[in-house]
This record gives sequence, C-alpha cells and structure tokens, in this order.
Amino acid sequence: MTQARATIFLAGQHGLYHCTNRCVRRAWLCGIDPDTKQNYEHRKTRVEARIQQLGAIFAVGIYGYAVMSNHLHVVLSVEASVAEKWSKEEVVERWLQLYPARTPEQMNEKRVGLLGNPDAIVRCRNRLMDLSWFMRGLDEFVARQANAEDGKTGRFWQGRFKCQSLTDERALAAAMAYVDLNPIRAGIADTLEDSEHTSVALRLDALRKHPEQAEKPLQPIVGIGVFQRLSMSNRQYIDLVDFTGRQVRPGMRGSTSESEPSALRRLGLDARHWTGQVQGIGSGYWRIVGSVETLIERAEAARQSWMKGVGFARRLASVR
Repeated sequence: MTQARATIFLAGQHGLYHCTNRCVRRAWLCGIDPDTKQNYEHRKTRVEARIQQLGAIFAVGIYGYAVMSNHLHVVLSVEASVAEKWSKEEVVERWLQLYPARTPEQMNEKRVGLLGNPDAIVRCRNRLMDLSWFMRGLDEFVARQANAEDGKTGRFWQGRFKCQSLTDERALAAAMAYVDLNPIRAGIADTLEDSEHTSVALRLDALRKHPEQAEKPLQPIVGIGVFQRLSMSNRQYIDLVDFTGRQVRPGMRGSTSESEPSALRRLGLDARHWTGQVQGIGSGYWRIVGSVETLIERAEAARQSWMKGVGFARRLASVR
C-alpha cells in the first residue's frame, strides 16, 4: 500500500530527505543500454547539472546525489524558514529561473504580472520550499528530454518518487554515504575518484582544487547551508565514505587509512553499527530512518500500530 506523503514530509516545513526515482518500461536513463547498445552517457552530465541548478533555485541544500544507469538519488534538506524571508522580488526571480518565458519581452511581462499578484507570490514561495515541486522540476525535465531523444511518449518514471525522512545526523550521514557508494556497490567503479556523477566525486574534485577547504565544516554541495547539519569536516566525510566502501565491498581500493575514521566517534557509532546503518538505507528502513524511539513516535503520530524499520532499528541497536 502506498504511504501517505504527509507521514513522511509536510509541505512548507524543514526536513532532511533521501529521494529516488527509477525509470519505467525498461527505459535507460544514462550509460549504455544493454539491450539496444544505445549510449546515453551524455545524459549523466545533463541530469547532474539539473540537480545543481534546482539546488540553487529552491530553498534546499543538496547534500548528496548519484546519477545511475536507470535511477537517481538525491539527499537534501528543505529550509522552509529561509524561503519565508525572501522578498517578493527574490521569489519571482527564482520562479522565473525555474519556468522562464521564451523571450525577454515575455519574461518581463511575466515578472510584472507576478509582482502585481500577491496570491501568486504566496503560491510560488510555497512551491519553492516544497520537496514535491523540487522533484517535479527534476523528473519532468529529465523525462521530457529523454522521451524526445528516444522518440517516445508517455511515462518515463515508475510513478511518483520514493522518499525517506532522515530524522537525525546519523540518518543524514548514512544516506549520504549510501548514495555516494552506489557506483562502488554496483561494481562500475573501484574507487571514490572513479565514481563519476556522484556528490562525493564533486567533493573530491573541489578538495583537489582547494585543499585548504579540507578541514572546513561539511556543507551542502549547492543550495542553502545556513544550519550545520553534520559535525564533521570535508576531509572527515571523505575518509568516512572511503572506509565505508571497504566494509560494504571488500577489496575496494581506498585512499585513506583502514582504521576507523574519526567521524564515527563524532556520530557515536562503531564500524559495525555504522555499516549496518548505511546498508539499512536500502533494505532495513522504509520511509523513516532513525532510532527505535523516533520510528515509534512517527508511527504513533501517523496513527499506525506498526512501521517498517522498527525491527531493523532494534536489531541494529542490539549489535555489540
């Protein structure tokens, strides 16, 4: 049964989320289609650029993403309180970046019309801090371009996007690592450096160009970073993902020490708990990721007697 979105996120409220969507009709998002041998590798750069573009428009912070052959992942925060402070002019300019007019004249006409319509300003502001509208801006863009390129019509995605609510710092860090390690788990990359079209590859590239940023606090790749969501530095996060990759895929070539990274101590976890938490993003949890107590609270708030993931969280908490 499909779960009501209101039990996962509420429009206009802050939250941390892991979103994913998968292609329908055996469509191929990126890479080489094994059936037709058609090469869609060029789409990865396009999709990656769109994620970053939307991150700069919406009231969100993009913490992680991975563009895979037939699906994509995004880890982000919704910063509704920031959008509430935008002037009406900023709201309109952001909206016009999302849905521009065809000509400068039409653009100006659209701008004037929006600025003179208070109800439209409210509507645009609400949409710019709405997770569903963010994913709509991503999914529709990808679907239109892919369908045009494939010469097909109809649905490109398997229904609406899937979403997990990340309830604390551990959940956020685990979702980021899970997403960044997608190419490693899939066997299409041997190192983090080889993991193209992921947020960790972007972070590594940024550190190569600006090594002085290594000890700076970890922030979103793009978008709003008003709040410090993770108590670790850029380098500590890279070390954590590198270490995690060697736990989930033995034999992976790493660039850091094999000892437990310092970020685990900051999260209050050991290697076994952490590895279980990361793997649980894909198979143990369902729509809510967090502690046993948090999952039970969310189930009660949704008037549910049970929520998938509670049993997994209990087993994880009992690991010694």
